[in-house]
Amino acid sequence: MAGDPRLAGGLAALERAGSRRQRRVLDSPQGPHATVDGRALANFSSNDYLGLANHPRLRAAAHAAIDAYGVGAGASPLVSGHLRAHEEAERRFARFSNLPRALLFASGYAANLGVIAALCDRHAEVFGDKVNHACLHDGALLSRATYTRYPHLDMEGLARALAASSAEVKLIATDAVFSMDGDIAPLPEMLRLAEAHDAWLLVDDAHGVGVLGATGRGSLEHFGLASPRIVYMATLGKALGGYGAFVAGAPEVIEWLVQRARTLIYSTALPPMAAAVAVAAMDVIDEEPQRVARLGERIAEFRGAAAAAGLDLLPSRTAIQPLVVGDAEEAVSVSSRLAEQGFLVPAIRPPTVPEGTARLRISLCADHASAEVAALAAALAGHPA
Repeated sequence: MAGDPRLAGGLAALERAGSRRQRRVLDSPQGPHATVDGRALANFSSNDYLGLANHPRLRAAAHAAIDAYGVGAGASPLVSGHLRAHEEAERRFARFSNLPRALLFASGYAANLGVIAALCDRHAEVFGDKVNHACLHDGALLSRATYTRYPHLDMEGLARALAASSAEVKLIATDAVFSMDGDIAPLPEMLRLAEAHDAWLLVDDAHGVGVLGATGRGSLEHFGLASPRIVYMATLGKALGGYGAFVAGAPEVIEWLVQRARTLIYSTALPPMAAAVAVAAMDVIDEEPQRVARLGERIAEFRGAAAAAGLDLLPSRTAIQPLVVGDAEEAVSVSSRLAEQGFLVPAIRPPTVPEGTARLRISLCADHASAEVAALAAALAGHPA
């Protein structure tokens, strides 16, 4: 078959707009440093916020699980793919999140699609922040529910939409930490609205777990929240260093997901080593609380150095520190110049972010040195948009 001219034209348009993406090839584990094309760079691109992706205890847990259970789960969880390692990981995450019961999913994307479709149908209405992660948008659309989007962090707009709804089932879906802005959803106010309007509150804590809260347990600990209305999702592939996701909540919610979440029922279960790695990650967070504290220190140091250098960062208290450049091509150019100076900082462009808001998405890790954080701020100050 000859090349499709529509696809070729579309790719050419992306190229002209500076929006065609290329995958980097890393020749090193994730961590505060990465090897790209034979060069060692300070890695400010990874979501490995606590430096656990290459932690020796997580590697040892993976090896031990392979020895005990092999590599693949072999079947979906409801057939014969739910191994002892999965069961132990679910129980451990329920304790870690201080929620009654938890359930493993193949990814955060699969978890959110599964949860929304299981709780909502065409008689439901889903309410989502306009800058929610794509999986929350897609989950709402695929559920066939009425989907109402409200302006970013606009609680008055959300309240009006909830009050106007006559849906049999209502679900508020939100990122806890917004992945491209780094800001935090006002979850206490959102829970108050959920209670006032008899709605579920689905909290995607992909970028909050391991980062927020006094002991790194995430956004619910950060705000001191607990409610049977909360359905809590946290990924394992970011601060927890592995792969997969958990959903936790009230026992009847989790049991309903076991029975009705299609992304769970019709997917092969996670490799058992991924479940064992998740347990090891939670153990490390419990036993090494200085990791969470050190990440907080690096965040404060970077924001202080950026302010001193005159950089206008978005107002984030999390490990995600965006610097808006505006033009997509300029963002790519600045990212390339930073790489020449030894810093791996990705340029994020539309459609991931709105037109005119292309940015450098700086991700901090507990294992970054203070001097590296200061050096990055100085390098950024030398590359004005």
